[in-house]
Amino acid sequence: MDNRATFDFPRPLHIEGLGLQLREWTADDVADLVALYDDPEIDRWTPVPSPFDAEAARAYLAAAEQQAAEGRTVQLAITTDGGPPQGEILLFRSATDERDLELAYGVGPAYRGRGLATRAVRLVVRFARRRVGGRRVVLCIEEGNGASEAVAKAAGFALTDDEPIVRTAKGREVVLRTWSHLDGEDVLSEGQSDGVLGEGRRR
Repeated sequence: MDNRATFDFPRPLHIEGLGLQLREWTADDVADLVALYDDPEIDRWTPVPSPFDAEAARAYLAAAEQQAAEGRTVQLAITTDGGPPQGEILLFRSATDERDLELAYGVGPAYRGRGLATRAVRLVVRFARRRVGGRRVVLCIEEGNGASEAVAKAAGFALTDDEPIVRTAKGREVVLRTWSHLDGEDVLSEGQSDGVLGEGRRR
């Protein structure tokens, strides 16, 4: 694989498959984004601010638009029909090693347990390998986040022997372990769980 990651493709970006439609965020999504991210689990496992209100949502979407325009990040709403968002998935260059592409995601509390995260991860892995490049596609999962570890395994990732990544977030120490996608692995199992993943998105 070419080690040069290139975020250069037509917008608006839309990725479809596995019963999902991943689309770019719009200004009309503010209320739905608040419903997704003003949640204790999102607060626990991601750097998203808490409480997450309409003002925070507008700032979040403005930052997403800027980073997309600069070719730094793919940041998409997870939907089943192109309509209301049920979660979010991000693709960006790893801050630890820019040869790697990193994924982060969150699924709203009303939509967990439906396999959304696993399917979205699989779709974006495919997209990354075909359209972006890079050395590895990785997830950085905090120790103890069992739901996200289940998603990683179901989506074809394996825990690496990379050194743990230690960061301070929201006044506490966070230890992240790196999971790498296995080349050629494309598994979607029944009954998979959804979690939230996101400390790796800190850029």
